[in-house]
Amino acid sequence: MGHESGLVASPRVSSLPAVEHRSSRASRWLHERRFRAALFVGLLESLLVVLGDLRWFWVVAAAAVAVALYLLLRRRLRSATLREVLWTLAASQLIALVVPVLWELVKVVAIVVLVVMAVILLALLVLDR
Repeated sequence: MGHESGLVASPRVSSLPAVEHRSSRASRWLHERRFRAALFVGLLESLLVVLGDLRWFWVVAAAAVAVALYLLLRRRLRSATLREVLWTLAASQLIALVVPVLWELVKVVAIVVLVVMAVILLALLVLDR
């Protein structure tokens, strides 16, 4: 640091994360693991949709409700643990919504590629006569 700034470089800067105000041990534990939990729940729901055991409109409804709850209650809840649970719920529902959409998109692209290949092969067979 420069002499004019009046700041001193400290060799003892902590690399540990700061503890948020009004956070409990449970909320910190959930915060550290919320993304993995959301991915796990979202993956399970996505598999149920893709394999046909769960209808897609239920996933859309659940995602809409979960995201609306999170957006409405995130600032009003005093409990950091409940905020983390709501975030995990909303994120998992969005993942469960996105994966089947991507699955259908990939299927459509694969079908289009197969149709284009079939047209090209048919044209080659017709032109080969």
